[in-house]
Amino acid sequence: MTKFGLIGFPLTHSFSKKYYDAKMEREQLTGIDYQLYAIPEIGEFPVLLTNQPLLMGVNVTIPYKVAVMDYLDHLSPEASAIGAVNCIRIERPNGRPILTGYNTDVYGFVESLKPFLRPEHQRALVLGNGGAAKAVTYALSQLGIGYTIVSRSAKAGQYSYEQLDPALIADHLLIINTTPLGTYPAVTGCPDIPYECIGNRHLLYDLVYNPEETEFLRRGKANGATIKNGLEMLELQAERNWEIWTIGL
Repeated sequence: MTKFGLIGFPLTHSFSKKYYDAKMEREQLTGIDYQLYAIPEIGEFPVLLTNQPLLMGVNVTIPYKVAVMDYLDHLSPEASAIGAVNCIRIERPNGRPILTGYNTDVYGFVESLKPFLRPEHQRALVLGNGGAAKAVTYALSQLGIGYTIVSRSAKAGQYSYEQLDPALIADHLLIINTTPLGTYPAVTGCPDIPYECIGNRHLLYDLVYNPEETEFLRRGKANGATIKNGLEMLELQAERNWEIWTIGL
């Protein structure tokens, strides 16, 4: 039996478990188990590794994407650059676990965004400055797309929401929401941007996937923008995690 799982706290619901359970059933994969491991403190992670000797890979979610890095032996280039990990490959060549951290959010975001990009999407506004924004800005850099962070307060190289005017919106035809605003059940929430300035050349991308069409996306769509939610990003990063875990198994 090979085990994979998700660490975080709390784990009240999980896209990952539903996705991998469905994948194993669909592909008739046997001898593999995916479980949720809710650990109240990141210091319990080594104990989990000891108690679960068949565990060969984990997803990492809130609040441990940064803290877990102190327990890793190696980091992939993108995880090192971003400073956050959402996927860990566990190898046990001599019994002791060797841990390598990855950030597959970058892969999921890039591959889900690419089909929607047009030549005019040269500059982006990234709404929010949390961990998700770090993965998005790294990905945009890899794609050669310029970006500016938008947050509650302005500082060097960063706009506040109050500074967003028609000229700035017109000059940034890709707008990405990395905040949790609009996530179920608070579905009426959305970033405070001038939606009336959005037009049919804009592409709005929301990392939120529940609901399928957030208020941010709904308002953009109403003004003719192309819209994309975060579900495919999650699915793509989940498949990339699986590839990382199962190489050589």
